[in-house]
Amino acid sequence: MKSLMVAGTCMTLLLFVSGCMNDKEKNQSTKSEQVFRKVESNEVSSIDPSLAIDSTSQRAVYTVYEGLYRLGEKNELLPAGAVEAPEISADGLTYKIKLNTKSIWSDDVPVKASDYVFSWRRTVDPKTTSEGSSMFLPIKNAKKIIAGQLKPDQLGIRAIGDDQLEITLEEATPYFETLLVNTYFFPQREDTVERYGESYGTSDKNTVYNGAFVMKDYEGGGTATSWSYQKNEKYWDAENVHLEKIENTVVKDTGTAVNMYEADEVDEVPINGESVSFYKEHSDFSAELRPNVYYLDLNQKSERAHLDNVNLRKAISYSIDRKSIVENILNNDSLATNSFVPSKLAYSPIDQTDFTSNQGNSLPFDNEEASDYWEKFLSETDLESIEVELLVTDTESSKKMAEYIQGQLQNNLNGMIVTVTAVPYSVMMEKEQQDTFDIALNGWGADYLDPMSYLNILQSDNFSNYSNYSNKEYDELIDKINASGADPKARWKLMLEAEKKISEEVPVVPLFQYTKVYLRRNTVHNVHSMPLGLE
Repeated sequence: MKSLMVAGTCMTLLLFVSGCMNDKEKNQSTKSEQVFRKVESNEVSSIDPSLAIDSTSQRAVYTVYEGLYRLGEKNELLPAGAVEAPEISADGLTYKIKLNTKSIWSDDVPVKASDYVFSWRRTVDPKTTSEGSSMFLPIKNAKKIIAGQLKPDQLGIRAIGDDQLEITLEEATPYFETLLVNTYFFPQREDTVERYGESYGTSDKNTVYNGAFVMKDYEGGGTATSWSYQKNEKYWDAENVHLEKIENTVVKDTGTAVNMYEADEVDEVPINGESVSFYKEHSDFSAELRPNVYYLDLNQKSERAHLDNVNLRKAISYSIDRKSIVENILNNDSLATNSFVPSKLAYSPIDQTDFTSNQGNSLPFDNEEASDYWEKFLSETDLESIEVELLVTDTESSKKMAEYIQGQLQNNLNGMIVTVTAVPYSVMMEKEQQDTFDIALNGWGADYLDPMSYLNILQSDNFSNYSNYSNKEYDELIDKINASGADPKARWKLMLEAEKKISEEVPVVPLFQYTKVYLRRNTVHNVHSMPLGLE
């Protein structure tokens, strides 16, 4: 993600090279081309801000579009498409935001307040089927619009002229400002969306850009294995963007990626497994614990898999040795976890303890417990065995994890037969959205710095609730949390109750919190990761 103070200050790209250079670096830049070459593990599925759900696509959107704000290195809110922090009413319900009048689209059209209004209405419109629509729930009428009870034009956002927005919330929301950093809140041009229709955002030519870069060589959502970002000369602060180009190549095999790095064909590659041990003392080696949790979605609508049975779900959870996954399969300092919410994301307003410290070690690896719950499941259903499909992406690490989980389930649950299916990310998303899977290995990164970025997912009507978990008590808990923004202590206790409910019901099986391990050349300077789940 790009970080920007105001005009004339430094420009930084999330996990991309910074545009800022000191005098010495500026002199060196005249002698060599300013190009950053990096490896991606998955294809870009879309550069439509309403539909980009995966981390690779959201990285693309962050690079070529610009929203109202960014988060700085210390999680501070920095103006981008806005010129200053929001003006917030005393009751916390109304936000007024002045826009950066220097900001223009790549076709020379000014970015207007109406572009934000259109974009937000489009994202919450049920016809768009955006998985990011739930992030708008704090805004007035969003919940009813998403449910089809009100029209999108009833959303609590309005343009005051061309350069000011007024946003009205349902309840005071302590994390609302960090929501505005997310790609779903970026502007979109109505005329552009209408011009390209269903092909909008599926190629570099079928959109317009307002960010520091424009996309090139991107054709076909979910199929392109290489693309680039080129400096947008029409960006309002282009004079402080010194990087000319970012080249991206999809490589799913770690060995191949490392060979490219050693051959000086790329400047950054993600690594795992044996490569971590080999390069750990290398000067180019880096590791960052991210607020990203990987877990198994257990599809309760799958009739053949019987995952609507809580005893089966508990048996699956107890069967998996998470510690062995992170130590022997990933070998990248990721953290084994039983919590759906990652550590170091949020701290108690009561005693400053980490949210996850209250969870204990619920549902640990335990063969005996797994066997007991498995036998209960078989007894309740009069079954002797079941067959399930484990769906994963076709990256090397995902396939290795899937094979390990397959072995654990088949060895610890006598009578369970597991088939692993590895597909490109775009295919996996389609299968999940159509409920044509049993179990899926998924990951979720924090969209904002609050446990609700995770807890909201499992509400019955959330588009990202691939487990199809539906529990009235849990839904009511989430509604109470969303209405309790004015009382941080009460809100915190309710969130802990929601996490406890997840441990009891096991709609998902948390596995580990991800540590990004990579090699990056020491000639690449001033790269900063934003603190949200997007890498």
